[in-house]
Amino acid sequence: MSDNKAAIRRVAISSIIGATIEWYDFFLYGVVAGLVFNKLYFPTGDPMISTMLAYVTFAVGFVARPIGGILFGHFGDKIGRKSMLVLTMMIMGLSTVMVAIIPTYAQIGVWAPISLLVLRVIQGIGLGGEWGGSVLMVYEYAPESKRGFYASLPQIGLSIGLCLSSGVVGLLSLFSTDAQFMAWGWRVAFGISILLVAVGSWVRTHVVETPEFQMVKEKKSEAKIPFFEMWHTHTGNILAGMGARYIDGVFFNIFGVFSITYLTQTIKINRTEALLGVTIAAIVMCFFIPFFGHLSDRMGRTKIYTIASFLCGIVAFPAFWLMGHGGGSNTLVWLSIIIPFGIFYAAVYGPEAALFSELFDAKVRYTGVSFVYQFSGIFASGITPIVATALLKYGNGGPKYLCAYVLFAGVISALSAWWIGANNRRAETSVNLQFENGR
Repeated sequence: MSDNKAAIRRVAISSIIGATIEWYDFFLYGVVAGLVFNKLYFPTGDPMISTMLAYVTFAVGFVARPIGGILFGHFGDKIGRKSMLVLTMMIMGLSTVMVAIIPTYAQIGVWAPISLLVLRVIQGIGLGGEWGGSVLMVYEYAPESKRGFYASLPQIGLSIGLCLSSGVVGLLSLFSTDAQFMAWGWRVAFGISILLVAVGSWVRTHVVETPEFQMVKEKKSEAKIPFFEMWHTHTGNILAGMGARYIDGVFFNIFGVFSITYLTQTIKINRTEALLGVTIAAIVMCFFIPFFGHLSDRMGRTKIYTIASFLCGIVAFPAFWLMGHGGGSNTLVWLSIIIPFGIFYAAVYGPEAALFSELFDAKVRYTGVSFVYQFSGIFASGITPIVATALLKYGNGGPKYLCAYVLFAGVISALSAWWIGANNRRAETSVNLQFENGR
């Protein structure tokens, strides 16, 4: 028993560290996109157009993620979870370091944004296979009664990664002039990724394969083509999972990515103060993600997810009102980010890994959770900063249409999570009836 607990701890720690590094790399791009890339790589003369072009390359990473999810999910279900996780980390880390050395548009012209685009695609492919494997390693090791809690631990990597990315950029912004930050400061944030990758790769080589996948291998019951079998046996769960994922992607990218641009360009908050608000929210989130993961073990995954999705949709209205009517108070602006993002969003993201993992059998689970999470990320996450920028312009700088979009996403996700819960109850009832009739 003690050996099993030690194994779970090792897997949990390795998953948290690995996920932190992967999300640091990925979100660093999102943090910098609206601050640097729009000026150095997409200089159109119109700040709105430049920002949207920078966010287009951000979105491309999400388009590439399903490719990575299908590719690494296939081999993760055929060969194993562990080897895919080591490979995805190397892909993400090296592509991030390469971003640090790309010359600007003024230096090499159109090849600058093209290079940025290519590296963003490589980043997306790497992360596409990372998330599913990371959460499955913990989920499949954990006892059934605690899978919500343990599967939520790699999710902390998102908040730590966001905290590190926004925090590093914030510190570089604080201790350098605008000219220094634009010239080399932001490049330092990308360059240090190589140190993180070295640590993460060492940690991941010291874990073993999950018991559930080992059982699949021993029984020789691997799916011939996991992607096709996933669609054949789990169609309803795939669609419902993508619907449930909607509010996660929209809410995160509104408050974790777009809000920085909104606060600095529309509300005219200092860049460092805006980054600090997001960083504090990410720290708060670290504690609430496992709390809600644990709560989902007690109260039910779909119940927590349904309520949290709807609340996330509602809270956008008072949050953006407070951003614009805070009277210049940084504390009120921070509260408008910390409470929705650090607490309400954690109630969605905490139970999510276990919720999605339970949608699929072990032999197609890596492919299933990766596809649901990554494919839905195209419309849930990737295009959100672009949609937000357009809705803000359509509303003449006011956030009412933006908030309505968040509410729409919250309702879709709440209904999807409710359907998953109802479908699970119907399946359980059917199994019980078959058992009683057979008895």
